[in-house]
Amino acid sequence: MSLGHLTTEGRNPASERLDRLSALEIVRLMNDEDRQVADAVGREAEVIARAVEAVAERFRLGGRLIYLGAGTSGRLGVLDAAECPPTFNSPVGQVLGLIAGGPQAMFRAVEGAEDLAGAAVKDLRDATLAAKDAVVGIATSGRTPYVLEGLAYARSLGACTIGLTCNRDAALGDCADLLIAPVVGPEVLAGSTRLKAGTATKMVLNTITTGAMVLLGKTYGNLMVDLRATNTKLVERSRRIVASVASVTESEAENLLARCQGEVKTAIVVQSRGVSPEEARRRLNACGGHLRRAMENHGE
Repeated sequence: MSLGHLTTEGRNPASERLDRLSALEIVRLMNDEDRQVADAVGREAEVIARAVEAVAERFRLGGRLIYLGAGTSGRLGVLDAAECPPTFNSPVGQVLGLIAGGPQAMFRAVEGAEDLAGAAVKDLRDATLAAKDAVVGIATSGRTPYVLEGLAYARSLGACTIGLTCNRDAALGDCADLLIAPVVGPEVLAGSTRLKAGTATKMVLNTITTGAMVLLGKTYGNLMVDLRATNTKLVERSRRIVASVASVTESEAENLLARCQGEVKTAIVVQSRGVSPEEARRRLNACGGHLRRAMENHGE
């Protein structure tokens, strides 16, 4: 498929006079265009939900989620992977981002890297890709050689393969078990897919990881009870969560967290069930880490 036929490469009629607009007009135009992104992602809700379930199942099997992309797509995958450990206390490497051109491509464009199809296979082999893993190939165009080759290799090993593109009828669909395609239309700046397409991509990746972690019991209601308190803000958040859920003062919550090595879920179970930290951990493990189940389970 010629690039000229891709929706993301088309010219947007609304921005044909872009270089003649004032700053305020540019801002309003871009804001108007961005409003279309959420609707485009929403139209893909059912297939995104299937992706969430598939990734959660791979996690339960001890597998990983591996993002594969080039340029902006690759950077967004690396970003989402990096944010999972502090947010969900997930093991480092459970969500992994691979970008064409290697780590240096995060900060500076590595020209031609996306066209090196064989590099994706090497990167996945270096990451010891296994059948129990899920691979999300991110390619706005739907035709990036690095991503296509990587997904085809992942599929040959039996890994779950998910494609994410912003163009319909993308070649990516030929090597993906699931294809997510939020079509956001031509960009304000023709072909600059770091704009609407990039926003749609981040929304989908956020939904996949957040949804999968919720299914794994990483939250209680809308509270991130499995967070890793790696800075002052997160330490304070941990204290507030324990105080709120366990119905104690923040000072008492601080003491509970100290007894439980900073583990929010353990501290809540200790207080709510009147058990030791060791027993609280046992109950959580017996419930697959789900706090609500551990609190409702009398341990009998």
